[in-house]
Amino acid sequence: MAYLHDRVLDNGLTVLTTETKAVHFCSAQPATYAEATTTLSLGSKATPTVGSPSARLPNGRKVTVAAISDANATAAGIISHYALVDTTNSRLLAAGSLLAAKSVTSGDKITSAAFDIGIPGPA
Repeated sequence: MAYLHDRVLDNGLTVLTTETKAVHFCSAQPATYAEATTTLSLGSKATPTVGSPSARLPNGRKVTVAAISDANATAAGIISHYALVDTTNSRLLAAGSLLAAKSVTSGDKITSAAFDIGIPGPA
């Protein structure tokens, strides 16, 4: 059976904790920084809170992105995905589906429940 120490998993996730500078709310899952911040972005929030790595059930490690109540919509559309980005180095760090899609118009406040990003433990 394979083995990875929690430190190995944590160091991968620590990038999200230390380098995430913004979260963008997107109309589809972005594959690049440009898509996340321009092409697909319907709004964003600077400096979201990304917690330290912790245990993930049933195995592995995770970080939790804190709930957001004050992101600003900059375009109209349906938000279905999030994108965590490092604006300093123009990197898309993580992207995924939101629990529920929601419609926004420019100027709306975007809210999001807290969500986890995890790495499963080895099989």
